Amino acid sequence: MPTFVELPLELPPDLVHAGVGVHGSAGPHEVFRLPHLWQLHLYGYSGTLEFGGARHPIRPGHLSLVPPGTEVHFHYDAPRCEHLYAHFRLPGDGERHPVPAMQDAGAEAGVLSALLRQTIAACAQSPARASAELWTALWRTTGLADAAETPSGSRHPALRAAMAHIEEHLADSLNVPGIARAAGVSHTHLTRLFREETGRTVVGYVRRRRMERARHLLIASTLAIPAVAATVGIPDLQAFNKTCRKELGASPRAVRQAAGA
Repeated sequence: MPTFVELPLELPPDLVHAGVGVHGSAGPHEVFRLPHLWQLHLYGYSGTLEFGGARHPIRPGHLSLVPPGTEVHFHYDAPRCEHLYAHFRLPGDGERHPVPAMQDAGAEAGVLSALLRQTIAACAQSPARASAELWTALWRTTGLADAAETPSGSRHPALRAAMAHIEEHLADSLNVPGIARAAGVSHTHLTRLFREETGRTVVGYVRRRRMERARHLLIASTLAIPAVAATVGIPDLQAFNKTCRKELGASPRAVRQAAGA
């Protein structure tokens, strides 16, 4: 069973330092801890990380997260071993996101490497940007954990493509055959994927996403209700009212008034 750590991410991290770590030249084994800081490492070498009584194989493209105050043992397989690192505090105390202490970043390794290199580059010039880059990288690690916990290993690429297409075209006319074409699968296959992954039909998922956007616009903006309806792809006001009552439990006006109250 993998070891998990929990990240509170509702606030941006307080980045203390980031850089390229070079280890192994002083010997094949190092022991240290950071009493008050988290450690994030993205590895470019092979070895072993040991802490809390567990041993975690290190491979290129693996990523580790170690909580503050944890004693870590690194065992290096070569005299020169490099990794990208960030040392930081997490000021939030709200919802926590479980993430494996060590995981294979897989196809995301390149993206995470770019984010960490941007974090490193911004450290001296713009601490706020460096913190933002690291925050993005940390959120992406939670996506890796979600994929690892999914029985199939990750959401089907066609499902991800379909969901992305839906988000980009909520204001447009959407139909299942068109979404299936954008995802590169058949109508039937897409319908099955949505049922398995979301418990909804494709049409039901689109309706839910439209009304989640509508709720946001009704509550957070002064946009007129007909404009909200058009923005979420339901320009017919009668149909918009009916869908709003079905999905949100009240008329658009009532949703807005309740938020104002």
